[in-house]
Amino acid sequence: MRGDFSRLTFRPDKGYSAVLTQQGRVQLDADINEQAAIQAYLERGLAADLIGRHAGPVGGNPAVKGNITAFGISYNNQGAVPDLTIGAGRYYVDGIMTSATKPVPLDPVPSGPSGSSESGAQADGWTYWTQPYAYLDQTNDADRLPTELPFLVYLKVWERFITAVEDPDILETALGATLPDTCGRAKVMWQVLPIRDSDGFTPQDDSPDALRSGFDAWADARNEPAAWLAAQTAPPQAQDDPCIIAPDAQYRGPENQLYRVEVHRAGTAGTDNQNSATFKWSRDNGSVIFPVSIIEGTWVTLAALGRDDKMDLNVQDWVEVVDDAYLARGIADPLLQVTAVDVAGRRVQLSAEPDPAVGQIAARHPYLRRWDQQAPTGSGVPQLWDGALQIAEGAWVDLEDGVQVWFKSGGTYRTGDYWLIPARTLTGDVEWPRDANQTPLLSPPAGVAYHYAPLAWIIQDGHALDLREQFKTLAEPVT
Repeated sequence: MRGDFSRLTFRPDKGYSAVLTQQGRVQLDADINEQAAIQAYLERGLAADLIGRHAGPVGGNPAVKGNITAFGISYNNQGAVPDLTIGAGRYYVDGIMTSATKPVPLDPVPSGPSGSSESGAQADGWTYWTQPYAYLDQTNDADRLPTELPFLVYLKVWERFITAVEDPDILETALGATLPDTCGRAKVMWQVLPIRDSDGFTPQDDSPDALRSGFDAWADARNEPAAWLAAQTAPPQAQDDPCIIAPDAQYRGPENQLYRVEVHRAGTAGTDNQNSATFKWSRDNGSVIFPVSIIEGTWVTLAALGRDDKMDLNVQDWVEVVDDAYLARGIADPLLQVTAVDVAGRRVQLSAEPDPAVGQIAARHPYLRRWDQQAPTGSGVPQLWDGALQIAEGAWVDLEDGVQVWFKSGGTYRTGDYWLIPARTLTGDVEWPRDANQTPLLSPPAGVAYHYAPLAWIIQDGHALDLREQFKTLAEPVT
């Protein structure tokens, strides 16, 4: 999660069951966040153990006795573009409660300038095209449902960190006109998607049990770590100022930081700047963002500038134009560089016009996210491609102030995968797992963690073979 955290300390292998405060002791954001993570881990583990890998409660709709309604799928090919209907209710995936229940609308339903709301909600429930977190486009062939039957429909679930930029209701107006930032929120996101031929799903047969087991194997393969990274600090260099940085310090930054190394363009390492994988990094966990009011060509008007010089934008900074749809779809557009800053007008000029499909709709909460990589110098170093760095495997790559990362050879990289590296001035080092000889260990990405569940198998006549599992609640006694 890209929040402004000191560090994220929860590790399931440590076996902690609670964070306990002590009188007169300092309390840190990491302590509170670890307690929340422990509680979620325990609750979701219990739910998964009791009800299984994915299942929904029986009796979600009293009128449908003995059946579940949550994420029930129906196929509809009567219109110009095939569609799916998605049943309302709760469904659990790896213990995570996922709800397709729509908010109760006002009556009459208010409409936007185009006559329809941004949510796309319909009176009779969600559909494939109107589901709230997929942002699908009927004019995009890649978004359309497969034309050849049969195909499998599945549920994809993950969590996203939400700030007051994405949800202004988080702000407390009683704190005054400056509306200081407070806590963020973790939000469960979901998408109903089809498995396509290119996804490599090959079930042994089309019986429900075979489809479920084949899907679980497919999901497990997608979640296997395919990229590994190690981090360390390098010895001081001759040009480092000993009056500012301790002579024996390896981490030479002036402040404690939480570095975030994140895959930008997916793929494998290589020297092709159009197709090879790239990464970006931030010394503030990617938390420095600027809400966008309007984009006009290369000029972007911001709702607010940074709180101080450290959290502000400057010429030559690299930024990413982001909104809800961009994040949900896992897009990796070229990063853009700030070429001018108009402080009085709260505007910045970018090196090129952003993609017109991103950042233009206010309801999608557009903003700029700052990244801190710069063009590297010297021979044999990774190149800067579209603002992100080439992933170079099998060698230490310098970030800044002595912090270095190493990508294991043979990795396959996925947009959004990330690693967190706390750097501390007191120790002059980064916090990273090491072996007995203090050699940095390779670690898989810290996230994003995706969870999957099969929903339906759409067969030749358009009938949806239900693949959901179900469990009985206390309100529906076992007979």
